[in-house]
Amino acid sequence: GGGSSLRMSSNIHANHLSLDASSSSSSSSSSSSSSSSSSVHEPKMDALIIPVTMEVPCDSRGQRMWWAFLASSMVTFFGGLFIILLWRTLKYLWTVCCHCGGKTKEAQKINNGSSQADGTLKPVDEKEEAVAAEVGWMTSVKDWAGVMISAQTLTGRVLVVLVFALSIGALVIYFIDSSNPIESCQNFYKDFTLQIDMAFNVFFLLYFGLRFIAANDKLWFWLEVNSVVDFFTVPPVFVSVYLNRSWLGLRFLRALRLIQFSEILQFLNILKTSNSIKLVNLLSIFISTWLTAAGFIHLVENSGDPWENFQNNQALTYWECVYLLMVTMSTVGYGDVYAKTTLGRLFMVFFILGGLAMFASYVPEIIELIGNRKKYGGSYSAVSGRKHIVVCGHITLESVSNFLKDFLHKDRDDVNVEIVFLHNISPNLELEALFKRHFTQVEFYQGSVLNPHDLARVKIESADACLILANKYCADPDAEDASNIMRVISIKNYHPKIRIITQMLQYHNKAHLLNIPSWNWKEGDDAICLAELKLGFIAQSCLAQGLSTMLANLFSMRSFIKIEEDTWQKYYLEGVSNEMYTEYLSSAFVGLSFPTVCELCFVKLKLLMIAIEYKSANRESRILINPGNHLKIQEGTLGFFIASDAKEVKRAFFYCKACHDDITDPKRIKKCGCKRLKVAARSRYPKDPFEFKKETPNSRLVIEPVEDEQPSTLSPKKKQRNGGMRNSPNTSPKLMRHDPLLIPGNDQIDNMDSNVKKYDSTGMFHWCAPKDIEKVILTRSEAAMTVLSGHVVVCIFGDVSSALIGLRNLVMPLRASNFHYHELKHIVFVGSIEYLKREWETLHNFPKVSILPGTPLSRADLRAVNINLCDMCVILSANQNNIDDTSLQDKECILASLNIKSMQFDDSIGVLQANSQGFTPPGMDRSSPDNSPVHGMLRQPSITTGVNIPIITELVNDTNVQFLDQDDDDDPDTELYLTQPFACGTAFAVSVLDSLMSATYFNDNILTLIRTLVTGGATPELEALIAEENALRGGYSTPQTLANRDRCRVAQLALLDGPFADLGDGGCYGDLFCKALKTYNMLCFGIYRLRDAHLSTPSQCTKRYVITNPPYEFELVPTDLIFCLMQFDHNAGQSRASLSHSSHSSQSSSKKSSSVHSIPSTANRQNRPKSRESRDKQKYVQEERL
Repeated sequence: GGGSSLRMSSNIHANHLSLDASSSSSSSSSSSSSSSSSSVHEPKMDALIIPVTMEVPCDSRGQRMWWAFLASSMVTFFGGLFIILLWRTLKYLWTVCCHCGGKTKEAQKINNGSSQADGTLKPVDEKEEAVAAEVGWMTSVKDWAGVMISAQTLTGRVLVVLVFALSIGALVIYFIDSSNPIESCQNFYKDFTLQIDMAFNVFFLLYFGLRFIAANDKLWFWLEVNSVVDFFTVPPVFVSVYLNRSWLGLRFLRALRLIQFSEILQFLNILKTSNSIKLVNLLSIFISTWLTAAGFIHLVENSGDPWENFQNNQALTYWECVYLLMVTMSTVGYGDVYAKTTLGRLFMVFFILGGLAMFASYVPEIIELIGNRKKYGGSYSAVSGRKHIVVCGHITLESVSNFLKDFLHKDRDDVNVEIVFLHNISPNLELEALFKRHFTQVEFYQGSVLNPHDLARVKIESADACLILANKYCADPDAEDASNIMRVISIKNYHPKIRIITQMLQYHNKAHLLNIPSWNWKEGDDAICLAELKLGFIAQSCLAQGLSTMLANLFSMRSFIKIEEDTWQKYYLEGVSNEMYTEYLSSAFVGLSFPTVCELCFVKLKLLMIAIEYKSANRESRILINPGNHLKIQEGTLGFFIASDAKEVKRAFFYCKACHDDITDPKRIKKCGCKRLKVAARSRYPKDPFEFKKETPNSRLVIEPVEDEQPSTLSPKKKQRNGGMRNSPNTSPKLMRHDPLLIPGNDQIDNMDSNVKKYDSTGMFHWCAPKDIEKVILTRSEAAMTVLSGHVVVCIFGDVSSALIGLRNLVMPLRASNFHYHELKHIVFVGSIEYLKREWETLHNFPKVSILPGTPLSRADLRAVNINLCDMCVILSANQNNIDDTSLQDKECILASLNIKSMQFDDSIGVLQANSQGFTPPGMDRSSPDNSPVHGMLRQPSITTGVNIPIITELVNDTNVQFLDQDDDDDPDTELYLTQPFACGTAFAVSVLDSLMSATYFNDNILTLIRTLVTGGATPELEALIAEENALRGGYSTPQTLANRDRCRVAQLALLDGPFADLGDGGCYGDLFCKALKTYNMLCFGIYRLRDAHLSTPSQCTKRYVITNPPYEFELVPTDLIFCLMQFDHNAGQSRASLSHSSHSSQSSSKKSSSVHSIPSTANRQNRPKSRESRDKQKYVQEERL
């Protein structure tokens, strides 16, 4: 229809007729009108649309009918307005009249009250009831109409959205029709677009009726923009049907409906933020104004001025008018398109005022809103077959780089995990560059985990885990922990099943996590408490110096750095490349004892196994570290290994006795195709982990070949070096391990009989009744009179306002119950009494703790506590995070460390030193070396300079480690683990614990093992108890609690003398490993070697460094100290059962393994007679002579 109409228009335009009514006669005009009529009606019969132009009239008289369309709109608008005003006027007059009549009736009611009471008001009541019923009906209809258009119900929302969609549809039809002339003849029954437009407008008319009924103020409703749009678009459509004509007219006003676009999107819950709502509002107002104004220009320019008889028109398309309005609003005005009509130019004059103002204000604001949109505001799209984790909390360049370096380390198996970071602050340029470097595995989204919408964006419900990083350097640790706990609550509230691994700064805040209903550590939820682990590492260094460095290196992923020169760094870095892994043991190990499997793995597979996960009869699993030879390996046992990468550990799973028995190269141990020997009772577990397995035919088949094989595990040369070691029994009768449930030692019997609480309720720690802090405070003179030796000095910086660091976590490992009471090292705190009073509530249940009020920078205080005779000096600070300058955060600890190292001491009391750098294996009494085959006592010259005092210093800023040792050559940019103080175990920084996040994610057993090793036996049950009372509860000794003492602990073995002295001089580490394991059930896992031991010339340097898991052939030197996991010795406590009741002479003679020579009782210090002081002084002189 459109194409034919355009062709007809051009043909008619070529043969235009001149219509001059003044010069034509009536006959000629009638004949011309009849001819024109015939020319017009013939195409109508053929269903062709003839457009009307200025030259070709559509009717017989050649008149245009635009005024009829416009009049229909005007009559509707003004007619309705007149009716509303008339109704309001009549209603006002009626109200005034009724008001006057009401006063008269009211007076009549007062005067004729009795007659009214007789029933004269009954007709009035009936009338009022009728009016009330009518009002109720009108109100219900009005309410119904209001609900229909209010979008408060589903029907209303559908209706509102439908009206908007149809309005846009009508606007699209206008765009299509705008390519036709302004006015044209159309047959309603043949024109499809007219039919659609008619249907749309019928719907608009019905919706207008609903809006009119629901409107409270009809006058304001009549003047609304949407009502005006309906007045000038709906009536002309009905006129079009009646006249068979079409006039574009004011149909462009439908563009004003775009203003409601923002409301529609809010109804559909698409727009939620204020910025997005504002942006859509600005865009919709700008575009609707632009399109509406373009429609008006299109109308007047294509029609012409009426007073010019429409002769000054110009043919402009609608889109040319849109272009004209844009260049006009922007004040560019190229002049290629411009308005010719007077109406168009007049409109442009007024439009340029408002349009320019709108353009100048709206466009910059729109650009600003678009520019301020979050760059990282999208949603994560999960990749099928690939897991993802969400990392949130403290997201900075340092924390992210440390995390990614460890998480994406090449030593791990292929990490097919995508890391999604969620933080409410956009990353800076450096962090953004870091994300771009790892773009294949890292994505960043801006948002908060406290907002469920943001959690949905990162698909937290399908995430494998959520990791929460803490700010270790914050000034308020409790506030930081509270923030992370709120993050956990928010995430668990959104998805209770998600696995969460969070960092916590303070130990006491872990209790709040237990209050979260969906928090379940059995399902993988873990809280890595940095204070607990940091102080636990430092405490283990007090028992075995350098252990903190070794353990920190084990759970950190470090690449192997090869050094050819024979320096201490070469051996240290070889050990640094070792990490901790877990792997299931091959069925070839089933039925063998733990030491046997451990030796086989070390000798043949080149793997060091230190622990296993044991499942009891009720299927509860627990980790047993070096459990000893009484435990047999079950089917499907999980082993904990120290190795350089994950591929090496696979050997323990692939090992097959039939296929790999004669293989000497461990790299050739790979998966074999043979069927392994299966144990019949595969699902059978012993009822007790300490129960010996009964000999069954199957177990005997497995054990016997290995028994035959054991002698061949050593080379002939190694056999010769070990002498007759293999022929000796596995354990001598004196070293026989006793089950505390069956043969309790004397000291255990005493505990049970005396009914005294000496351990906490779990049996994991030594315990005493709560003591007042005044009873443990020593003055400087009292401390000087107390001969302290082999003790631990804790130098603590803190004051009333300092954040608590949780000293309980430092004391608990030193009070583990797998030490006998006489083996406990006395702990002396040197620091501010105000600070220690705040910590004392968590320390008052531990024995052998004293406090010297003072400052660690005072040499007099340090000399008073005999710092030159201590086993370890720990330097801590609670003020580190209160300083903004990172280089000054560790100033107190560095000054204290340098102060101690510069001190000089007299050698007169050096003979009293009880050196703890070596220990005697269990069962060997140091007090009677002649009666035992072991002489493990390592005697060194007494310390005369502070440089030789064993010190471990806690640092906050890694780069400050360069200030601790003045004789090292460490570069300031050297990583912490490569520096000499860290390698020697004299410095520890909390940053090394960052690696635990990724290590725990890949294997949550690693964290359990580290905590078991470091904390001295803290369990989830103990944490629940501390969460309940914030203190250890004493308990009576029972067989069950005493059994908990039977667990191994870390110690250092001296090679200078004793049963391993022959191996200390040029022997192999592997021979030492096998001998210690078979003879004493001790598991060796590293060496603490003098720094200059590799030099041919003797050196005066006493610094040592850590060598982790040396190979079998590693050559030993006599001065080496061996890290080992030793068994709990039940016999060691029997001879000490009455230690506290012994005389002074016997006490001093057996003090070689005791920490304190004499600690005067301070319980009754005020009432202590002078004779007591003189006795103490006399005793000090006696011991000094010794």
